Amino acid sequence: MDREQAIEICKMKLIEKKSNLLNRIRNQHQEFLKRDSTSRGDEGDQSMGVINEHQHFVSHHLLRNQLLEVEQALGRIESNSFGICEETLEEIETARLLAIPWTRLSLEGAELREAK
Repeated sequence: MDREQAIEICKMKLIEKKSNLLNRIRNQHQEFLKRDSTSRGDEGDQSMGVINEHQHFVSHHLLRNQLLEVEQALGRIESNSFGICEETLEEIETARLLAIPWTRLSLEGAELREAK
């Protein structure tokens, strides 16, 4: 498989991942809205409501960060800078791109960044 084919496969995977993330965000938000308010019940019920609300916001934040990574990767494809390591400025390994299409670092770049 050549590099252009790999990039096309990555683009399809990224579009699918973006769609899945958007669906998860929407479904999670709808489920959150269906739950009872934290102002009802005794102190224990209210505490559980606050904990559930916090978990929702943490989960939502993580999903939004994943979505941002995917959107940035799609942007790099459009700008022809996809697959270039931010750390080493060399091509990211094709197998790594196919496994994690939103990655911004090659294996060497990830090791260098981790060492810092």
